[in-house]
Amino acid sequence: MSTGELTKLRVKAYSDPQFNDEVADGEFTTLINPEKYTFNYKIEQNEDQAAGTSDLSPRFNKKLPEDLELEFLFDRTGVIVHYGNNPNVSSGNTVFKDNGEGVIDDIEKFKKVILDYNGEEHAPNYVMIYWGTLLFKGKLTEMSIEFKLFKSDGTPIRAVAKAKFQGFVEDDLRVARENNQSPDLTHVRLVKEGDTLPLMSHRIYGDSKYYLEVAKVNELTSFRKLKVGTELFFPPIEKIS
Repeated sequence: MSTGELTKLRVKAYSDPQFNDEVADGEFTTLINPEKYTFNYKIEQNEDQAAGTSDLSPRFNKKLPEDLELEFLFDRTGVIVHYGNNPNVSSGNTVFKDNGEGVIDDIEKFKKVILDYNGEEHAPNYVMIYWGTLLFKGKLTEMSIEFKLFKSDGTPIRAVAKAKFQGFVEDDLRVARENNQSPDLTHVRLVKEGDTLPLMSHRIYGDSKYYLEVAKVNELTSFRKLKVGTELFFPPIEKIS
């Protein structure tokens, strides 16, 4: 059951591939939620042909981690307002006003989270992206920023960043998935600030898709906004597959 409260998409940066060490000031919350996001899936095939055979049919090797495409809108025109979960243009009740730098500060904060290099890894930070039922772990592979509106002095006040992320699966989780093994333990967790049911399900089971079943087990009438301090029961995954 929806509470009608607007939930913003969040991006959190980590310095390690296990997503344990959060980067200082490494969290970005969108001003305006995206209209869509796209998952891209690829299958790796082995096209090697055995000697003395004429079979050209490719053989399945493995499924590669999915890629995610997202567009981030930055707007300081002062005409973007929200009704429910949908941004609309209006001449009154302005929300996102220009503070003097247009969208430059917003974009720099965004770039620090997803684009800045990690000193130890010599690569961009690992990022976790979550919004509603979306929970994605990966790294930025490509990004373009288009500046669309400007003040009279040339300061940009609207821009769109188009970002592509490559999915990342930790080594231990990858082994479990390839062996078709699932967690077989019962877990009890206390809800902390910023927790969502898909996020907690991903931590326990390695996959966020079980969140609806967890909601049923805990008799949650509204799982979109969890109360901090609530004790939740995560049963063995075999019972909720």
